[in-house]
Amino acid sequence: MSDEQGKTKKQKADERKAARAAAEDAAAREDLERIYAHIVSRAPEHDISPTLDRVARLLELLGDPQHTFRAIHLTGTNGKSSTARMAERLVREHGLRSGLFTSPHLSSVTERIQVDGEPLSPVRFVEIWNDVHPYIQVVDAELVEAGQSRLNFFEVLTGLAFAAFADAPVDIAVLEVGMGGTWDTTNTVDADVAVITPISVDHEKWLGSTPAEIAAIKAGIIKPGATAFSAVQRPEVDEVLVERALEVGARLLREDVDLEVVARQVAVGGQMVSLRTPLATYTEIFVPLHGEHQAHNALLALAAAEQALGGRALDGGAVETAFADVAVPGRLELVRSSPTVLVDVAHNPHGAESLVAALDEAFTLRTVVGVVGMMADKDAEGLLTALEPGLSQVVLTRNSSERSADPFAVAEIAREIFGDHRVQVTERLDEALQVATDLLEAADTVGVGHGTGVVVTGSVVTVADTRILLGRG
Repeated sequence: MSDEQGKTKKQKADERKAARAAAEDAAAREDLERIYAHIVSRAPEHDISPTLDRVARLLELLGDPQHTFRAIHLTGTNGKSSTARMAERLVREHGLRSGLFTSPHLSSVTERIQVDGEPLSPVRFVEIWNDVHPYIQVVDAELVEAGQSRLNFFEVLTGLAFAAFADAPVDIAVLEVGMGGTWDTTNTVDADVAVITPISVDHEKWLGSTPAEIAAIKAGIIKPGATAFSAVQRPEVDEVLVERALEVGARLLREDVDLEVVARQVAVGGQMVSLRTPLATYTEIFVPLHGEHQAHNALLALAAAEQALGGRALDGGAVETAFADVAVPGRLELVRSSPTVLVDVAHNPHGAESLVAALDEAFTLRTVVGVVGMMADKDAEGLLTALEPGLSQVVLTRNSSERSADPFAVAEIAREIFGDHRVQVTERLDEALQVATDLLEAADTVGVGHGTGVVVTGSVVTVADTRILLGRG
């Protein structure tokens, strides 16, 4: 009897079902690529319109899905995605259905919109698009008739995310702003919990040139009657946040005043932390992320989750389980072990400083070569100055974005900071990784490959490109 003849009806039915599912998934992936190409053809997410009217019109036509769930809303300069992922995991561990909207993505646009900790499947993303696209077309037509551009990349994605969350439906959505706060498309929600991670200078073209100016825009996510949690900030930023809270009758709780990281120590694969919130102190919590900054992100996430989950202290066991399960790709992530290759999305001086400190604390690397590919609109001098103490040499390169900086132009700045002998340049990222590896081998006098590593940084796009090159995308 052949294998085919020996199969039961159920086995054959299961095989046919699996084959249909595989075909549907393949078709959906093709549709997803087509849809993403269409969305990308619109004005990019950094090409913003400082108004909520456009996206509000789309949401109105969709039945205002942003009012169907409660929200934790996050802004700041660095740490938003890590904090958002930790807050979402805490919400989910307590039995509520969660939504997560973050940006940018590493490998697929579906990563940006998650329900219950999972990115939308290609099939589901296409379904949501098919539901929302007719309304996008209506708003596009209205905008063009009024002499304006069509809805941009981020406005469209926000509409898709809110529609997906309403349709699920989710109980609590954790939302990271795309840029700023007041006029960011996500600010169409009325979140009763706001989180402000450390604010520094970034995106000056759109947000302002001083921390206080930037804070004034980011503070716009603090809504009347809400509770806001702020990381340690510069005094001028604190003043802006306090003024906003008073203006709208919100409660502002600040790190090192109302909440604090009580203790932390390096552990295998991350760190052990003790965190004090306004409601409780949680001791000996394992966080599988490296760097002091991640302990502070965990603190904000925990305080926000407490508030969103009813303004009560949380069960310690649930908190331990949730934090231990947190994953934040691209944040000092080990993507290869021989040689050691780490990737980190640091793209501004503050992020680079945190990266260098975490490298020194968590990894025993005596020789580190940096591969840096950054965007043309970023502070190259500030980023490289912050990276310099942690790198033996730097290899400058280009990433796949059209906005990628010319590595040879960046090299002129780098030589002033590192010196000529510590700077290499190559156009292609794969070549840059090879150059970095060769430099490590030349510096490895012991010949065992121990204590040396490559760190790829400078941009989310550079990290995404590297993860794909190394089979992690």
